[in-house]
Amino acid sequence: MKRRSAHEDPGSTAGPLHALSSALAALGRADEVRAFLEDLCTPAELEAMSDRWRVVPLLLKGVPYREIHDLTQVSVTTIGRVARTLERGAGGYAAAMQRQQAGAASASH
Repeated sequence: MKRRSAHEDPGSTAGPLHALSSALAALGRADEVRAFLEDLCTPAELEAMSDRWRVVPLLLKGVPYREIHDLTQVSVTTIGRVARTLERGAGGYAAAMQRQQAGAASASH
């Protein structure tokens, strides 16, 4: 992974992340996002991100780490990292989960 100085121009690190975020937001359908992610990421990166996302709903339901591991085969270390991010992160997991649940609720009506 590239090292970036903490004192770099904010535009040099925020710009590319903003551009990537905008590209993802511009894609309107799950199949488009999937194709973009498959083009962008290595199989290992996709697996790691998918593993993290799989444990989010289980953590939100209060399922114990060991049970999550048994259900998903995701490492307890990764589960712990996701749990910490849910508690202290930027709120992305929660926002995505809320949108996903809202979409599922509106689709069932």
